[in-house]
Amino acid sequence: MALILENIGQHVTLTKQEQELFLSKTEIHHYKAKTILLNSGAICKHSYFVNSGILRSFNINDNIVEHVLSFACQGWWIGDMYSLLSQKPGNLFIEVLEDAEVVLLSKENQEILYREIPKLERFFRILTENSLVANQERLMDNLSLTAEERFEKFCKKYPTLLQKVQQKQIASYIGVTPEFYSKMKSRLLKKQ
Repeated sequence: MALILENIGQHVTLTKQEQELFLSKTEIHHYKAKTILLNSGAICKHSYFVNSGILRSFNINDNIVEHVLSFACQGWWIGDMYSLLSQKPGNLFIEVLEDAEVVLLSKENQEILYREIPKLERFFRILTENSLVANQERLMDNLSLTAEERFEKFCKKYPTLLQKVQQKQIASYIGVTPEFYSKMKSRLLKKQ
């Protein structure tokens, strides 16, 4: 549990007693690859913190095409923010890509922690703001950058994922077809 406390410690300082209270409101689960933690249409009841492994959030459109919204590696948080905050059915799936140890924090316990440890409200506000900034930057990148530039940004943001995630999922994340991705990657390798 040291990793999640380190993550929190990047933004707020908790006393030993506050750390213990926080940890008492979380659950640790181990999941096998391909486990679906959240289905589209369900209400997101938890925030997920990745101790180890890889998770992804994605949507499937009417043409049965997957659109990867995000990946979460060790030390990252993930969830369906729309559903978690509104407590309405969401449109994202959350899947375990690599066997994972995940810390779950329920919406209910998060609200309790806000009252008991007000510093955590600040912590989660900072996470939400950072997420908003990252999503806006990604949207602008998708509108203004070439596929190659988006791929380069992906490589910088997720350097360990290139060898661990299916190419079609990376293609989906950067907004290209798997065929285009394969050709683009070949071109980039020839340049090097």
